[in-house]
Amino acid sequence: MAPLIDDVTAEILLRLPPDEPEHLFRAALVCKPWLRVLRDPGFRRRYRTFHGTPPLLGLLHRLQVIQGDPAPRLAPTTSAPLSPYPDCDRSRALDCRHGRVLLHVWVRGRGWHFTVWDPVTGDQQSLPEPGIPWLIYTAAVFCPVAGCGHLDCHGGPFRVVFVATDDYDELVKAAVYSSGTAAWSTPVTLDDGCESYVRHRRDVLAADGSFYYIPYVEPRRGVVIGDETYFTLREGNAIIKYDWAKNCISMVDPPDPNVYDDVALMAMEDGSLGFPCLENSSLCLFSRKVNAEGDAEWMRCRAIKLEKVIPVANPDEEPVVVGCAEGVGVIFVSRCWLVHNQAKFWAG
Repeated sequence: MAPLIDDVTAEILLRLPPDEPEHLFRAALVCKPWLRVLRDPGFRRRYRTFHGTPPLLGLLHRLQVIQGDPAPRLAPTTSAPLSPYPDCDRSRALDCRHGRVLLHVWVRGRGWHFTVWDPVTGDQQSLPEPGIPWLIYTAAVFCPVAGCGHLDCHGGPFRVVFVATDDYDELVKAAVYSSGTAAWSTPVTLDDGCESYVRHRRDVLAADGSFYYIPYVEPRRGVVIGDETYFTLREGNAIIKYDWAKNCISMVDPPDPNVYDDVALMAMEDGSLGFPCLENSSLCLFSRKVNAEGDAEWMRCRAIKLEKVIPVANPDEEPVVVGCAEGVGVIFVSRCWLVHNQAKFWAG
């Protein structure tokens, strides 16, 4: 009877809602048989498969850059008792994806290094600096396994992409770290060999009448689509594309900077690159569509009336899209840190 009871218990516990993960913890304290069921790796895999997309447990963010690094902060979206890591002199939360958090930490006597942290298992892996003397930078962490559903990536391989404006020659450079080789790739440079880069620099200089140009990488969260990661430069909505599998860097045509200001990139459900923006009282979604000839065009694919789905604290203050949570269908809007769940209007 014991295996039958365990099967029935597992079927019941399988239906505990993932939005409140403490229910599983409390169930594990009921008795040893329940603990045995919950500790079984097979149950954990079934639980992730049964519920599909994982819930958003929190938001790692920092609000200062020029003034220095504030204390690490995690804003929870559920009652999960998560707390920032690590306990060091300074730390910068750079990215979180596929169950991992990427931190840039400074420890006295050791200097800067990267830490990839799994907040579920507590696993921590330290990475060396990529060999690019950065002036301003951003980075992304992700699971590189093709076809992975990213519901059980704990302990698996990972990659870290680092993109920065070099402090010496003031050019954009990129490199990728592989957990398999425990090493960074040879950095590649975005320079005059890229036609789109030359055109972007010319357009920026012509627009403001200046004689000096520095391609400042925006310290924003990037987007991972297949073997490519996308980031933005400060001027003109410029978008960098880094193919980490081929270790090459280039630029793609951005949305019109005269119409859209400071876009926050996102991955669309169909695997294309997109971005949300606010137009009057609507949240609009745009996607970059590539035809059979290789020509790309930005197209509006959705518009949502905000007043029907989220409250506005002050109608006189226009909100701004500041980022997206990849894989869980969430868009973050500034001013009051309003959150809108994309799944509500994409599911329809």
